[in-house]
Amino acid sequence: MGFLDRLFRRREPTSREIAKERLQLVLVHDRIKISPGTLDKMKDELIEVISRYVEIEASSVEVTLAQDKTHSRLVANIPVIGPPRHSASRQAATKSGAGGDG
Repeated sequence: MGFLDRLFRRREPTSREIAKERLQLVLVHDRIKISPGTLDKMKDELIEVISRYVEIEASSVEVTLAQDKTHSRLVANIPVIGPPRHSASRQAATKSGAGGDG
């Protein structure tokens, strides 16, 4: 364990904690009737849409379902790198009328 890990008390989760988290995830999936395939499709679509506006690290995107006593939540952890790389070409297309509304 490194100095910073000891300082901030970071540690690896125990097998009990991992099992509990997995069980909660299974229960949430079962309760709201979303299959893992549907969740993967949602993740891919989120990556596609968000990538239009900001550059993200797509390989590190995590989409999960969380549950507490009263609510189910879709939680997306999306690492943002910065503005989109293609913003200059998009602005040029918009100014020329290629991507406009009318």
